[in-house]
Amino acid sequence: MFPADNLDHYRILSSMLAPALLMAATGSLLISANNRLARVVDRLRSLVGQLDGSSPQHRPELELQISRHRVRSKHVLRACVMLYVSLGCFVGTSLALAVDAFSGFRLGLAPTVLAVAGVLGLLLASFFLTLEVVLAVRNFSAELDLEMTRRGRKD
Repeated sequence: MFPADNLDHYRILSSMLAPALLMAATGSLLISANNRLARVVDRLRSLVGQLDGSSPQHRPELELQISRHRVRSKHVLRACVMLYVSLGCFVGTSLALAVDAFSGFRLGLAPTVLAVAGVLGLLLASFFLTLEVVLAVRNFSAELDLEMTRRGRKD
């Protein structure tokens, strides 16, 4: 059944805007997360390249750095997966709102459940990105300490 008047169309379109705004925010986070993943992958490739020509005494240090960056990459990957799930949920929410309106509001809680699932996905993605940032700073600090020790200085 179609909405009775133009006001109903505006209400439906207005209700579909909230998921669209969340989709835009999720897209921005996805761009950021994918850039972070690319940087981690580049750093891992660099470390693996250094590993091949490294002296036996520096090998354990490089292997530790590689291990830390692998953990970082897993956190970013989990964040990306959660962001893609969220994006799908927000698209589903928007479509469910339209279908619900045209079906005479028979979907019940489906649009709300999809929206909540999307927001929970954003929350989890934020958690994983936070873990990754913390690890990035710790890794950078450890690398600086190592380099300063190699050069005979300690700050």
